[in-house]
Amino acid sequence: MTDTMQRIVLAARPQGEPKPTDFRHESCPIPTPGEGEMLVKIIWLSLDPYMRGRMDDSKSYAQAVQIGERMEGGAVAEVIASNLPDFAPGDYVSGSFGWQSHAVSDGVLVRKLDPKAAPLSTALGVLGMPGITAYVGLNDFGRPKAGETLVVAAATGAVGSLVGQLGKAYGLNVVGVAGGPEKCKYAVDELGFDACLDHRAAADASTLRKQIAEACPKGVDIYFENVGGKTMEAVIPLMNVHGRIPICGMIAWYNAGGPGSAQNDGPDRLPKVWRTILVNRLSLRGFIIFDHFDRYPDFIREVSGHVASGKVKYRETIAEGLESAPQAFIQLLKGGNFGKQLVAVSPDPTR
Repeated sequence: MTDTMQRIVLAARPQGEPKPTDFRHESCPIPTPGEGEMLVKIIWLSLDPYMRGRMDDSKSYAQAVQIGERMEGGAVAEVIASNLPDFAPGDYVSGSFGWQSHAVSDGVLVRKLDPKAAPLSTALGVLGMPGITAYVGLNDFGRPKAGETLVVAAATGAVGSLVGQLGKAYGLNVVGVAGGPEKCKYAVDELGFDACLDHRAAADASTLRKQIAEACPKGVDIYFENVGGKTMEAVIPLMNVHGRIPICGMIAWYNAGGPGSAQNDGPDRLPKVWRTILVNRLSLRGFIIFDHFDRYPDFIREVSGHVASGKVKYRETIAEGLESAPQAFIQLLKGGNFGKQLVAVSPDPTR
C-alpha cells in the first residue's frame, strides 16, 4: 500500500454555480490511527445536493466547510487497520468520511455493512441517507392516505424515485416531475409512476402547471419538495385543502445565494405562495434527515426487503476516480445524474 492518500479540498467559495477551480486535489501522507481509532480506505463516495450549501459561509444546520478543508460527504469504505474493538480489518462500513481516498475515524456514527445483504453502494442511496429521507419525509410529514395524489419533484433522483415507489405501495396516485423524456419514461415504465412530466419541455411554470393539473384531476394532496424553482411554482396553486408539503431540499435555488442576495433578485412570488398556504390550510414541514435517524430501523425493516426482492428499483450514476468528483458534483446540481450519483474512489472488492 502506498504511503500517500488523495483528497479534495474547498479552494474558493463559489459565486453562483461551482466551478472546477473552486476545488483543489491534494496529496498527503496516509495517517496512522491512534488509540480508539481506525483507518479506512474509501470505496464509494456519495455526492449529494446538500453539499452545495456547505460550500457557502452562511448560517445553516451544519458548519460550513472552510477554505482549504476537505469537502464533506458520506462514503462506504473498507477497514484497513483498527484500534477499535467493534471494527476489524476487512469490515465494510459507511460513514461521513469525506472526499478523500483514506480516513481515520473514531467509529462514531459509523455503520457496519453486510455485502451479502445488499450491494455496498446502496448504503449511500436507496438504503442510505437518500432512502431514509424519502421514507421519513413521505410517512411522517406527507402522512399519505390511499387514494390521494402525490406529486414528486426530481422523480428519478435518489430521493424522489423511492418516494414515488413507496407512494404506489401505499395506494397513492403518483405523478413525477423530472428533467428529460428518458427520465420520465423510466419513472413510468420502470418505477411504476402513473405519470411523469418533463419540466425542461415546459416553457414556464404556467405551462407546467397545466400539465400537472391534467395529470392530477383531483388536485394534489402531497407535494414532496426537493427542487423549488419552476416545479414549486407550478404545484403550489394545485394543492388541495389540508395538503401536505414535506420539504427536504431546493436544488434549483442552491446556486442563487440566500434571500436578498444579488443573485436572488427578481419578482417576489412569496405573497401569492403565502396566501395559498393560508387559504388552503396547507402543512409545510422542512426537515433535516439527521434529526430523524432514530427511524432508521423502521426504514430498513420495510425497504431492504423490497430492494432485495426487486419490488423497489434504483439506479446509479458512477463517476470513476476521486479526481472526477468536482465535475460530477457540478453536473449533479444541473440534473446531469440519473438516480444516485456516486464516485468509485477505489475498486469494490465485493463486485
